[in-house]
This record gives sequence, structure tokens and C-alpha cells, in this order.
Amino acid sequence: MKLWIDAAEASAQRVFGMSLIERHLKAARHQKIEISEVIVDCGSAAETEFVLEPRLKAPVRVVKSAGTCGERLAAAAANEPVLATDAASLADARLYGYLGQNAGSKVARGDAPDSDAVIARVEPADVSRINATANTLSQAAAALPALTQAEFPAFIRKLRRSTPYYLFHVGTAEQARKVERFLFWSNYKGSTDFFTKYVYPPLVWLMVPPLARARVHPNVVTAVSIFLTLIAVPLFAEGYWALGFLCAYGMSVLDSVDGKLARLTFTDSWLGNILDHGLDLVHPPFWYLAWAWGLTGGDTSSPAWTAGLVMLGLYVLDRLILAIYPRRFQKGLHTHAPIDGLVRTFISRRNINLPLFTVGYYIGLGVPTLYLIVVWQALTCLYHGGRTFWIFCVEKARPQKPV
Repeated sequence: MKLWIDAAEASAQRVFGMSLIERHLKAARHQKIEISEVIVDCGSAAETEFVLEPRLKAPVRVVKSAGTCGERLAAAAANEPVLATDAASLADARLYGYLGQNAGSKVARGDAPDSDAVIARVEPADVSRINATANTLSQAAAALPALTQAEFPAFIRKLRRSTPYYLFHVGTAEQARKVERFLFWSNYKGSTDFFTKYVYPPLVWLMVPPLARARVHPNVVTAVSIFLTLIAVPLFAEGYWALGFLCAYGMSVLDSVDGKLARLTFTDSWLGNILDHGLDLVHPPFWYLAWAWGLTGGDTSSPAWTAGLVMLGLYVLDRLILAIYPRRFQKGLHTHAPIDGLVRTFISRRNINLPLFTVGYYIGLGVPTLYLIVVWQALTCLYHGGRTFWIFCVEKARPQKPV
């Protein structure tokens, strides 16, 4: 299959620091579809410099060819299936994977009534259905079967929610800003905690666009996050609460930044996922134990230290319970039903416990707040255990519609 990009009327706009052509190439690579050749077809337009992704396995050719968009597309698809788009559109990366892996001509279109944004798969057998007189890709592919939202696999496991596919025409700076906003919010998880969903996003938004434009790799952000996570432990334990909280909240914000940056710039990696998710999984108990140590001055015979140890045990138990559901459904328990997504907003997690403990400490109720957090963790375990039992033993493991 070829990837054919009509660049006769290329947009000069950039989205998160990348030209639209560069985004097409990175999206194709990200979806791991088999591409034999990439053709950036400038038509009869003047010579233009394009930023091309150097690590794409397929050779990339920038060509000038005479004729309408329909004629040039028909020529490209004469002997080999073509995945066609244009240099003024931004398409959902999942469309490259879906169209690239499913045989048969199809065209996906943007939802806006006046949008010319399309991405299409054209089989050689369907070249005759291309409108050869058309000057735009949207018109050229008008007769091809349409890809509907109903037949598209919309659930995104990493985001724990279903999201319809999208396409945008990005011809102006205002359109580029709107698309960046849309992409930013569409990359938030469907089930997450209250602070990640409602409090931290303005801070994350201030950081992601400039980091993307500067081409900062998300693993750099993750490395800073790891440093803040680790240094917070001795700060809490030694009673440097203000510095400890500063590091902890900095880490909590950066934990959203690296993931957004990776997904929005197609720079997520195996190593980045391991570091990010491994950090999220491992570090909370060390913070809780450091809180208990700092509150008691290292007195391991005190009830507060015992509470810290109980919190450690409950945390491990909760994680073991949550590992049961994905073994059968390949997605998290909190996607099972709307009630589970709602509960995820408030259950015992780092981003809930940290503000709770911060307030408790500064009003002089640090130890009682620690006890409260332990109780909340115990209730969280009971909910997850009860829901898992209900789903597997009462519902007979029949998942409801994902949230």
C-alpha cells in the first residue's frame, strides 16, 4: 500500500510544532501499517520545502505532476492500494491503522458540514469510481463507500473510553488553535481522579504546547518526574513538608504532561510507558510511609507508623484485585460501567490522598488525616473486591458498554 498526500494546496499551519504532512507521516508510522512508498504530490504548485519524518521505513518521494487531484489520485492507485489524504487535513491516527489494515475502498470525512478533510483507502479495482475532474480530494473520493462511526472501533484502552474518529481541515491559525485544544482534551482518560480531570489541566495546557514546539521528548519530562518523586521521600521523612509537597505536586502535574506530550506528538515509546506507569504503580506507598515517618519522628512503635504499614498492605492488595479484571477483558475495571468510572474520580489514589493529607497537615491534623486515608484505602479495596466478585460471579462476566 502507498501513502499518497495531495500537497497541491498545502497548509502552512502547524499543530503542536509539526506540519500537517509531518503529522501524516508520524501517524502512519505510529500505527505500524505496511507502507511501500510515500508520495507527497505537489501537483503543479511551486516548489515547497517539507519536513519529512526521517525514520519512516518506506521511501518518501516529493513529486510534481500535472492534472487535477482526481487524475493524480487515479494514477497513484492504478496498480496498488493507496491511503490518500491531503496536506491541509489532520486525521485521527487510528484511521491510518483501520484503513490500512482493512481491505476495501473506504473514505472517512470530518463532521463539520463545510469540511473538506478526508482520508481514503482506494483499491485499484475502484479507480473508476474516482471523479477525475475533481480538484479536491473530498470531491475526488465522493463516490467511494463512506466509513461510518458505527463501524469504527472507537474504544481506546489507554484512555479508558470510547472516542469517535475525527478529521479536521486546518487552514488558518484559528483552526490550528481549535484543533490543538480539541486534541489536548481528547487525550484525557475517561476514568481518572478528580484533580487530574478538573484541577491540573490548566497547568498541563501551559506546558504541553511549548514543550511540543521545542521538540522536548516526553521521556525527559518523565525523568524530571522521577527525580521529584524520589526526592520527595526523604523530604517528607525528614519533616521538610513544604519542599516535599512542592516536589509531590510538581510530579503529579508532570505525570499528566509526559503522557499528553507523547500522544500528541507520536513520541510515546515502550521505555516511556514502562517508566511512567511503573512510577505510578510503585511510588505511592513510599510517600505514605514517609508521611508516617515524618509525623512520628521515626518512632516505629507509634500507631501512626503502624497505620503507614497498614496502608502499604492495603495498597498492594488493591492493586492485586485490580489486576483480575484486565486478564479477561484487556481493559481496566473502571471502564466496566458508568458507576465504576464515577467512583474512580474519588477513590483512594495518590492525587486524592495528597491534597487531603496536605490540608490535614497544615491545619494541625496530620496524624488523624493519615488514619482517614487508611480507612479510605480500605473502603476502596472493599469496593474493588465487591465489584470484581459481582461482575464475575453475579453478572457472569458480561461487560456493559464501555464508558
